[in-house]
Amino acid sequence: MVLEYLIIITNYFIMFILILISVAFVTLLEQKVVGSMQIRLGPNKTGFWGMLQPFADAMKLFFKENINLSMSNMAIYYMMPIMSLMLSLTLWVVFPFVEGGVDLYLGVLFFMCVSSMSVYPIMLMGWSSNCKYSMMGSIRAMAQMISYEVSLMMIILSLIYMKTSLNFKELMGWTVMFLPLLIYFPLAMIWLASSLAETNRTPYDFSESGSELVSGFNTEYSGGGFTLIFIAEYSSILFMSFLFSILFLGFESMNILVLFNTMIVSFLFIWIRSTMPRFRYDKLMGLAWKSFLPISLLLFLYYLSMC
Repeated sequence: MVLEYLIIITNYFIMFILILISVAFVTLLEQKVVGSMQIRLGPNKTGFWGMLQPFADAMKLFFKENINLSMSNMAIYYMMPIMSLMLSLTLWVVFPFVEGGVDLYLGVLFFMCVSSMSVYPIMLMGWSSNCKYSMMGSIRAMAQMISYEVSLMMIILSLIYMKTSLNFKELMGWTVMFLPLLIYFPLAMIWLASSLAETNRTPYDFSESGSELVSGFNTEYSGGGFTLIFIAEYSSILFMSFLFSILFLGFESMNILVLFNTMIVSFLFIWIRSTMPRFRYDKLMGLAWKSFLPISLLLFLYYLSMC
């Protein structure tokens, strides 16, 4: 029994380390892709082809001076970036290991609970900074994430009813690749758009819109705090890409193709950032409540009638 627990802890520790390394290289991929799409080089000095640039950036950020705000709640101000990273890494516990991991029978419910909690660190980061730009950015992000979570949950309910399981291992159990993408194509597109809003990415990056809010909810953060926020955001992007792969791209079990398709979906996140302009905020909220929610509800009733 003790050996089993040690294997599980070791597996998750290695997985968290690999996620952090993956986050570093996703930032490099983003810089390279955005650079190519804007006809410029991107990072190419640090290491071969700029491969060490993410680690140089992380070192620079961690050694930057932290700002001590005189008119803020310092305990919450310092704790919230740590909590944000912890929640984004906790989501990865639902990773369906073939063996040596926690088999969450109600993994979907666990995902719903933890992803809903990720609103609180952003809200408290804005409040504890005692800055009007930070507060406005956190309110925007909170409203946006809650709105798009509703359509995400309706999509997951449709998948649950079709597969009659709350376990991610069974949700990904398809014998033919890309079959669920054909069956659930409208749901997959809504999921992809809602994932962009859930992770505060372009064209839904209203929590960090520099042209309006300086830097949004993280305006007052620098050094280590900003680095943790940055890592948490990219970890969430990787996780939502991973979920898209296992829910809609159809795999019988975990294999290298799942991880490859995760990187393809992450590339889509970057591609969309490079090509699409930012929405207007009222259009963003209207899209969630007037388009995505009614469509996902109707599709849920349709798939429910097929069961």
